[in-house]
Amino acid sequence: MKEWLSGRNPVYETLRARRRQVFRLWLARGAQEKGRLAEILKLCAERKIPIEAVERSRLEALSPGNQGVALEASAYPYTTLVDMLDLAEQRREPPFLLLLDTLQDPQNLGSLLRTAEAVGVHGVLLPFNRTATVTPAVVHASSGACEHLLIGQANLAQAIAELKKADIWVIGLEDAPEAHLPAQVRLDGALALVVGNEAEGMRLLVRKSCDILMRLPMRGQIESLNAAVAGSIALYLASTFRNQQAV
Repeated sequence: MKEWLSGRNPVYETLRARRRQVFRLWLARGAQEKGRLAEILKLCAERKIPIEAVERSRLEALSPGNQGVALEASAYPYTTLVDMLDLAEQRREPPFLLLLDTLQDPQNLGSLLRTAEAVGVHGVLLPFNRTATVTPAVVHASSGACEHLLIGQANLAQAIAELKKADIWVIGLEDAPEAHLPAQVRLDGALALVVGNEAEGMRLLVRKSCDILMRLPMRGQIESLNAAVAGSIALYLASTFRNQQAV
């Protein structure tokens, strides 16, 4: 299966990651070959990827945010939980995973994947159904960060059971009265953070499977944060604690 990825950073990171088969590059006729675009063309030349100059209207038909470039590539290469745990072992780090329970918005998914890559998450698990997946829109929203991440699909309740067998602490992020504040939760060591659906939160079985629930303190006038924002804050909190322990 082939798909078109557009935007300079998404295309550049896809080429740099070398995880997909790449077929051809479309370049807007008259585009100035400098900066990120020059780097893209250099990578294409190194891999002998065909480059076609096309009218901007053809790129606009693919994606309004194309920035004058689009790459035809194979579908996103999903991986497994085993690969994620192996990566943590290779890095000699306690596992750090992100589980996303039926997130619907591609922008939210892309934003969380970008944060996950930035803080060194070893892998991201999505459910099989009722979820946004790694589409070209998500690649664009993550600015290509997903190309450097291990992402897989699984039955999340079963995956959580496997994580617990591996002594990985599973923390569900939820704005509920019974949830604990970050200061009351161990965020260092081996952990998996679960972020639920934008409107409904985690599904009941996934929620019950978590070792503990955590909520972010809210001191302003609004009642809650967007799922991607809340998840990103929690990831950075965990990353901070993990880095302190590694020093």
